[in-house]
Amino acid sequence: MTAHLIDGKAFAASLRARLTAEIVALKAEHGLTPGLAVVLVGTDPASEVYVRSKGRETLAAGMASFEYKKPADTTEAELLALVEQLNHDDAVHGILVQLPLPPHIRTEKVLAAIDPAKDVDGFHVINAGLLATGGAGLVPCTPVGCQMLLRDYLGDMSGLEAVIVGRSNIVGKPLAQLLLQDNCTVTIAHSKSRDLATICRRADILVAAVGRPEMIRGSWIKPGATVIDVGVNRIPTSEGKTRLVGDVAFAEAVEIAGAITPVPGGVGPMTIACLLNNTVTAARRTCGLS
Repeated sequence: MTAHLIDGKAFAASLRARLTAEIVALKAEHGLTPGLAVVLVGTDPASEVYVRSKGRETLAAGMASFEYKKPADTTEAELLALVEQLNHDDAVHGILVQLPLPPHIRTEKVLAAIDPAKDVDGFHVINAGLLATGGAGLVPCTPVGCQMLLRDYLGDMSGLEAVIVGRSNIVGKPLAQLLLQDNCTVTIAHSKSRDLATICRRADILVAAVGRPEMIRGSWIKPGATVIDVGVNRIPTSEGKTRLVGDVAFAEAVEIAGAITPVPGGVGPMTIACLLNNTVTAARRTCGLS
């Protein structure tokens, strides 16, 4: 068999189109333009590319985009002052501080300073707590993007066994909470798990989020399982160039799985689309609309 390819790029495009229409209505009916502020400290090339992409998508959806690019020697106090300024800016409904930050700035201190109502990354401990207790907080973008793709493909996931390989606060833990809300039986596996391959082979839904190229082999996958590959890894080719691969050995997995997200074109496009979705949600809540 050859697995069905879950097209995250197409799903993200449809989500952005829906958001664009919603933003037109918010402007017309409530005079509300959702605004996203992105803060970049330093000149990390990957972060710069990502910030530019966020800016383009924000403007294309009809939202207001605010970019703050700060030098690498920006002090922690200066960054915290900027975050506080944005917390009190009524035109800004979402604040995203691009990670990683320079080593002299404490990431946890900065994330804790963001108003939870504007924390569109969903990393604040209050939003993490709301997610864990079933509250209405803002949810990290990549996990909720994975959940959207799974719901679209599988429909009702009640009773399915889900295995998430990776226990980060950014993907693994929040996705586990989301899948619990969908009545899955959830296992989080990690580098200390014993007999990882056997754990993976139990999964009806297998999520790879470890950041290790092609770690999950085809033989680890239950026949017919749905595989969500969150990994984005750049590896060298024989031509001296590089190519993107996921955390799953795709060529092997596609012959075993029932459905799989490709890399690129799977989970990746969902992240920015869900960031826009979170910003619209945050804006609506300022007007008591959701």
